Order: sequence, then structure tokens, then C-alpha cells
Amino acid sequence: MIWEPVLDTDIVAPSTMSLHRVADGRARQYWDKARLLSHAMGEKDEDSIAWDYIAVYRPGARWQNSLPEPVASGDPVVDVIGKIKEALTTLQAVAVVR
Repeated sequence: MIWEPVLDTDIVAPSTMSLHRVADGRARQYWDKARLLSHAMGEKDEDSIAWDYIAVYRPGARWQNSLPEPVASGDPVVDVIGKIKEALTTLQAVAVVR
């Protein structure tokens, strides 16, 4: 998970309480003060900031000159969570078969 300053109140990294919203021990959370990832994803101005966006990638996907094609993605997260869960379930099933 990447946290970045988007709102006027986002002047420092997220608090411990905010970080605890993601309780899964496999998750990693980062503070991107300069919004470098958003810029890499195409941010050009305030209207194109990449936030409240989720993407699932195949195991082994590498970000090189451009972002890899996600298996599933979208925003806002609340609107696409069903599609994301389905993609994760499918990827997990494929991993178990291998």
C-alpha cells in the first residue's frame, strides 16, 4: 500500500492508527511524500492524481519501463473490491494447482 499526500491534511506520513487499518501481515505500507508512484502512473496535475486505486498483478510481474498489465484494477476501491477479490481468488487457485 502506498500512502501519499493528496488532501490538504496529508502533510505527514500516516499515523500508527491509520497503518493498523491494514491488518494483514503480508501487506507492506510506504509513504510516498513526493507522489513518485502517482507521477509514474501518469499524474500530470491535481485532476490526474492516482489515489484510491487498486491493482492486482500476476506473481513475478516486473515494473520496468512501464507498469505491467494488471489482472484487475480500478477505482475507487470500494466500487471494484468484488472484482479484486475474484482476481485474487483466481490467482490463488492457480498457485495451488502448480
